Formats: sequence, C-alpha cells, structure tokens
Amino acid sequence: MRILNRKLLRDLGRMWSQALTIALVVASGVGGFITSLSAVDSLELARDRFYASARFADLFAGVKNAPLSLAARLREAPGVADVQTTIEQVVRIEVAGVTDPLLGQLIGVDRRHPPRMNLVSVAAGRALRAAGPVRADAEIEALVSEAFAQARALRPGSRLRALINGKQRSLLVVGIAHSPEFIFAGLWGMPDARGFGVFWVEREVLAAAYDMEGAFNRAAFTLAPGAPAPPAMAAIGAMVQAYGGRDVIARAEQVSHAMLSNEIAQQRVMGTILPAIFLGVAAFLLNVVVARMVSTQREQIATLKALGYANAAIGAHYLKFVLLIVGAGLLLGIAVGKELGYLLTRLYAESFHFPTFEHRLAPGLLLLSAATTIATACAGTLHAIAASARLAPAEAMRAPAPAHFRRTLLERLGITAAGPALRMTLRNMERRPVRSLMASAGVAAAVAIIIMGNFFRDAIAVVIDNQFTLGLRGDIVMWTAEPVDDSVRLALRRLPGVRHVESLRYASVSVGNAQRRERTILRGYAGRPELYRVIDMGQRETLLEGRGLVLTDRLADKLGLKTGDPVRIEVLEGRQRTLLVPLQATVDEMFGLNAYMERRALNRLLSEGDLSTGFVMSVEPGAEAQVLEASKALPRIAGAWSKNTMLANMEDITARNVRVMSTILTTFAAIIAVGVVYNNARIALSERAWELASLRVLGFTRAEVSAMLLGEMAIVVGLALPLGMLLGRGLVGLIAELMKSDQLHFPVVIQAGTYAWAALAVLATGVASALVVRRHIDRLNLVEVLKTRE
Repeated sequence: MRILNRKLLRDLGRMWSQALTIALVVASGVGGFITSLSAVDSLELARDRFYASARFADLFAGVKNAPLSLAARLREAPGVADVQTTIEQVVRIEVAGVTDPLLGQLIGVDRRHPPRMNLVSVAAGRALRAAGPVRADAEIEALVSEAFAQARALRPGSRLRALINGKQRSLLVVGIAHSPEFIFAGLWGMPDARGFGVFWVEREVLAAAYDMEGAFNRAAFTLAPGAPAPPAMAAIGAMVQAYGGRDVIARAEQVSHAMLSNEIAQQRVMGTILPAIFLGVAAFLLNVVVARMVSTQREQIATLKALGYANAAIGAHYLKFVLLIVGAGLLLGIAVGKELGYLLTRLYAESFHFPTFEHRLAPGLLLLSAATTIATACAGTLHAIAASARLAPAEAMRAPAPAHFRRTLLERLGITAAGPALRMTLRNMERRPVRSLMASAGVAAAVAIIIMGNFFRDAIAVVIDNQFTLGLRGDIVMWTAEPVDDSVRLALRRLPGVRHVESLRYASVSVGNAQRRERTILRGYAGRPELYRVIDMGQRETLLEGRGLVLTDRLADKLGLKTGDPVRIEVLEGRQRTLLVPLQATVDEMFGLNAYMERRALNRLLSEGDLSTGFVMSVEPGAEAQVLEASKALPRIAGAWSKNTMLANMEDITARNVRVMSTILTTFAAIIAVGVVYNNARIALSERAWELASLRVLGFTRAEVSAMLLGEMAIVVGLALPLGMLLGRGLVGLIAELMKSDQLHFPVVIQAGTYAWAALAVLATGVASALVVRRHIDRLNLVEVLKTRE
C-alpha cells in the first residue's frame, strides 16, 4: 500500500467521529434532495402516463342544457380536433351508518359510444353494462372514485342512496375507478375524500332522470397538435353562450390538475432550498477540518515534499480525504432519500389517485445529486487543499508563528468583571472571528430548518382559524342548483334547531380589463354579515356594505387593476352580458382569486330580484344532524356540508402529513447542529490540548478546564439561537413567497412554541455534543500532550 494511502487511512481512523458527523450532514442534504425530487418525479411520471393513456382533454366547457347537435359545430372551432359531451350533476349521497352530509358528482357514460377522452379505468370490480329500458325506480349501476371508496369502505356490491332530481334512487357499486379529471380527491380544492365522491353511471339513466335526452351540460375538447388554446376557447365560448355556457377553461385551470401542479411546484421549492443549506454547512465543516489538518501536518507535508512527492500528489491526498467523507455521506443520503421518498410517495397516494403510482428514483437524479454534492464539497475545501500544495518544505519545517493575542472586546469596552476562563475563551474566539461566526451561522441554520419544518403546522392552524372560525362562523352551508327567491331562507329558518340563516349569492363571471381577464366567482355576502365574513391575512374583517366591487389583491395585481379603475365583468351564467363596475377596494386574502359584493348590490347589478344561491346556518348544539336530515325534504336545496365534518376530514390528512415533515426536518436539523458544534469543539480541543494540559498541571480542575472549551461552544450556540430565529423567519417568508399560487398564499406566522421547540432541540444537541467532548477532555493524557507542542 502506498505511503499516502496508509496516511489517509490513519487520518480517517484518528478523526472518525468528525468524519462521521460531516458525512451525516452531507447525507441529510442528499437525502432531502432525493426525497423531495424523487417524489416529484414519481408524481409527474404517474400523471403523464395517466394523462396519455386516458387521453385527458385540453379544454372544458359547461352549459346549462344544450342539444347534442351543438357538438358538430363545436368541433369546427379553430384548433379543435375532437369534442366529447356528457351529462354531470352534483347530488346528495347517503351511505348506511354515515350521518355526515355527503356529496356525489354523477357523470354519464355512454356505453354504446365509448369515450374518446377522459377515459375511466376500473381498478376493482367490473365496468358498467349498457342500460336496458330505463325505469324510474330501478337500481342504478355505478363506478365510484377510489378516494371515496377507500374513505367510506365501499367495494363492488355496496349500495348507497342518491337524491337525483328530487327523487331517492339506489346506487349499486359495481367497480372502483380512476379518471384523469379526478386525480385530486376533494370538492372546490378542499382535501375532503370522505365527504365527496365521483360516480360514473349510464348516460341514458342520468339523461332520463334530468329530462336531458339528446342534450348535454358538459363538453371536453382535444386540441390539434400545436394549436393554441385562446382562439379555440374564444370560439367555443361564443357558441355555448346561447345555451347558458358558464365558462370555458384550459387544462391548467381544471381543479384536479391545478392542485397537482401546485403540489409539484411547492415540493420542488422545498427540495431545492433546504438541501442547499445542508450542503453549504457540510462544505464549511469540511473546509475547517481540512484547514486544521494542513495546519497540524505541516512537518509531514514538508517531509513528503522532501522525499519527492509532487504538489499535485499531496493535494490529491487531501482531496481523497474529502471525497471519502463525501462519498460515504452521498451513499447514506441516497439510501435515506430512497426510503423517505417512498414514504412521501405513499402520503401523496392518499390525496392523488392514479391507476399505478410507484416511487421512482431516476438515474439522472442520482447523478445530479452526486455531481452537486461533490462540486459543493470541492469548492468548499479548494482553498485549504491548495494551501497544502503551496506550502514550501523549508517553511513547513518551521513552527507556525505564534498567535497574536490582545485584550478582548469586553476588556476594551472597560468591562473587567469577567473571570480568567471567560477572557481566555473570548480571546480564542476573537483570534478566529470568521470561523466563530460561521460556526454560529451553521447552528443558526439548524434552528431555521426546525422553524421551517414546524411553520406549516402554524400556518395551517392560522388558515383554519381564519377561514373556519373568523370567516365562516356558521355551522352548515347549503346551496341550490339555480338562483332562488330569498324566501327560501325563511323556510330554512323554521327548521327545528336552526338559530340564524344568512343568504349568499354566487355568480360565475369573468373579470378584467381590455388586455387581461380571469374567470372567478363573484360572491355576494351580507353587507354586515354575522355568519360568513371576508377576513384578510391580518385576520381583519372587510365589510362589504357600501363598498361596491372588492377584489383580492392577487387578482387585482394579476389584472393590473388598482382602486378606482373600471373593471369589465362578463356574466357567464343566466342572461349573459358585460358590465363595467369600478373597483372600490382590495383585500389581502389567503385563498384564491376572489371577487366580492354585497348580496343585494350584486342582485341589482345583475338586474335580478332578491335571489340567493346559498345559505349559511347556525344551529343549536347537537342539532346539526337533525337539521341536515330535515333539509333533505326541501326540493330546492341541492346540497349541504357541515363545517365540523369538513374540518375533521381536512385535519385527518394535514395533521399527519405535517407531523411527518416536522419530524424529518427536525432530525436533519439536529444532525446539522451536532455536526457544527461537535466538529468545532473537537478542532478547538486539538488546537488547545497543550494549553489545557498545562492548566491541569498548574492545578486547574477538570471542570474548570472543560469550562474554558465548552464555554466557547455555549457562546456559539447562544449567538446562534437569536440569529437562527431571524434566519428562520426570513426562510419562512422566502418559502411562502415562492410557494404562493392562485389557490393559496400561506400566511407567514410562526408561533412562540415553534421558536421554543427549535431552541430546545438545538440546545439538546449542543448538550449532547458537549458531553462527548467533555469525555475527551477528561481522558487527555497530560504527559503525552505536553511532550509535543504543535
């Protein structure tokens, strides 16, 4: 074995604990990178394969009731390659033994003319059979979405009830299915697989139930390769307008696709920023360790050069030392990332449903992680390695110049109460200010990552409080299929257990100016509401009384509008027309691109009577189930949901996912803290061993000697805690801004408990590192240390 290789193995054996901690930091960075991006790759691969095999449509349009003959005209729109029409209705669902309000979206499937796009695949059971003669009381065969089937323990052969056009019908589940339109399991963007299901039934049965034979209310479009979407959307919108066309949307605006794309974008942000912090800390630690090795091995370097070893060979020797540590961390990180990526993929599988969804670790991702890790490590240690090659033999044989000591900052400020141990510690830190500051920055990064990991729990708690405590103060929300006279509110108020009812008016519109526009829902609330309020990011209420049109600030910014500008509103339902309304105010809201008006003012704007499309109700404690049951007898009520049930369903998913993320990031952050604190303490011990041994000979106790070294660790951690909290606040703000989307803007809110948990976690790792270093100090061989002075 070559001399340099034997020396390399001896160095690694002597510094095994430092090498291990650095390798763990590298593994954390690589593991985080692979965890996030492999899950993203798996999502994208499953999505792309499913979209291709199921022929997911490019455009979607809704109408109130249009004849099938319109399909031929729609196919002539510019860029349109194919059109597929169907019938869809949202209905109430009842499952035996379940009292929660359930909703189902019924979709008609024509078995005689198989679909050409948005194909439904059967995961269990069988496909629908072609319907025979349609009977009003016959049991209806149905395929059910996998998410709802899993949440409600449905299987082929299960039966449930559906309120179809005011009549109770029995549904027989014959199969569990997937569709590219419903990869995301939820209603209106909410993760509520327990309360919302999709059911595919024979089209003729659905058409007969709603008197829509020879008609449709939903159309999907495939564009020709390379055809732009805007001209097709404009042409389609003009054709469906006469049939109550509500809107024409591109795939990017389709709810399931938008939620999936949003999750992929957010995970890419997390998988890029946090691993970069880990690898940066690892590069710093490697630089400190290698620089210390070069400093302590000056005589060895001089001897090797005198024996004829070239500068390149010596530089390569120290580079091998770095690469062995990095290589070990890289291999461990790949193994950890693979397992955690599989776990994250399984969590995703509970919210996003594909026929096949497996964790994929792409070779390109492995090569990218290896190249990034090695490049970062080499860049971080390049200066120290180059110093070993530049060191001249004659200079290396001489002892290094003694350090320049001077009074500490406290002494220069006139503070003389500090004892000798503290003054010695401060002097040593002031000798190497950059290393001391970088050590504090490394520990601060650990604090920031723990704060980042727990931020989502705080943010979700604020979102829930904002939307479901301050905003929605009612208990039940009901809605109608069509605008109804507001007198329906009086009928709801008379239901047993109802305390108060508040009316809502929703209208599908397109808002914008001459150049830009966005589709949204114009929401009409009470001017001074009690049950449903508009709450901004600062948890302040925005009253609509006398305000006119109010837009969320994100929508106004996207459209280039400011207060006082005229807003072009195109009504996309009922009697379609274009209105010009001044923008009176904006509101900084968490969810969506929303538009608001006072309900009566909205009805006046639409030139309609006192109409409503929804109702918010507060009920007496314990009366919720009774009210929901009684509302089923009201023919104009199309559906209802309970705030408490939706909250429970959301928290069942989000609480566990946040706990998993918090645990992983806290573990990684603890590894960073141990790596920084322990390595700096070990280096300080090797540099000051002679000094500490001398103090022991002079009569200082082990505790007093340890205090001098461990005091430096305490100061580093003490400086890092407030710095890390500031850094965590900045990191949270950056992540929240990068993850901001049309669907959601996370509030930058960090609870005091999160700061406290981050501090306690880092202090615990610091104490653990201190105990290990204290053991090394206690085991110093005084005679051996004093024989040699570095």
